[in-house]
Amino acid sequence: MMLSYKDAGVDIEKADRFVQEIKGLVKSTFDKNVITPIGGFAAAYLLEIAKYKEPVITSSTDGVGTKLKIAQIMDRHDTIGIDLVAMCVNDLVTTTSKPLFFLDYFATGRLKPEVAVDVVKGITEGCRQAECALIGGETAEMPGMYGEGEYDLAGFAVGVVEREKMLDGSKTEEGDVLIGIPSSGVHSNGYSLVRKLVEIKGYSYEDRIEEFGKTLGEELLTPTKIYVKPVLKLAEELPLHGIAHITGGGIPGNLIRVINKGLKAVINKNSWDVPPVFRWIMEEGNVPEEEMFRTFNMGIGMIVILPEESAERAVKILEETGEKGYIIGSLKRGERSVEIV
Repeated sequence: MMLSYKDAGVDIEKADRFVQEIKGLVKSTFDKNVITPIGGFAAAYLLEIAKYKEPVITSSTDGVGTKLKIAQIMDRHDTIGIDLVAMCVNDLVTTTSKPLFFLDYFATGRLKPEVAVDVVKGITEGCRQAECALIGGETAEMPGMYGEGEYDLAGFAVGVVEREKMLDGSKTEEGDVLIGIPSSGVHSNGYSLVRKLVEIKGYSYEDRIEEFGKTLGEELLTPTKIYVKPVLKLAEELPLHGIAHITGGGIPGNLIRVINKGLKAVINKNSWDVPPVFRWIMEEGNVPEEEMFRTFNMGIGMIVILPEESAERAVKILEETGEKGYIIGSLKRGERSVEIV
């Protein structure tokens, strides 16, 4: 008996055809600094270092979590790539870094080119929104590791920021105001809880939910918002002191990462509109409000910290970029903590 790699479940020719199919999508994200063609062993990006006094290279890596399971159940794969890019570049921009390039890792048991192409379409759309280049990636076909129709995603983003402008929370001080920028929905955290709720209550992702005006699955697959443009616009014009991307851990778990010792953040939970999906989860799952705030973004995807005198201007700048901005709280003297009142 003669055994081939294809017999073992890995089709190299199909993978090569997939790469050819996505070349146009990937190239649509390129800028003049991408200096290597698609298909090399390594991708190269020309850093225009003369623009900076002390350039700092920043990086972030993340995945999409079990939101992938909903995309796979519904057989809808064209937006999950936006989530992947968003989770990485939104972390980068908390330092006021400009994202430069992105790489993805797609792993599956058996490659379905039409699914993989849809995923890449989402990744390229996310890169366009973040104004960064998709310069490389890896497609791994691993039979036996994943079930039929299953795949996993990971992303890697690299950015650059002037050292003196880089934020890490060390500038935060008493009296600073917190500006909340709305999320587009659940984003990419808390889906294990949501999926458990759907299972226990016997819902289908195809069920139309009146409060959403769409199916449950459509609501839950709403892509994570990408905040690069509005946040960098704020950073250009105002003296920002800190930025928090609200992901797993919610507002309490993420905001505390960017405030100085001796400060507590006091958040007014009635200062913004909580999207219906969170009310639905809380009521259907009988989830305590405290647990909701620890698990989900509750309608705030990014928090910008800045001096009180800049708060109103920040809201106006966000409006100019097409975003809303809510003054949701402030920093006060006290034990380092986040209070939601």
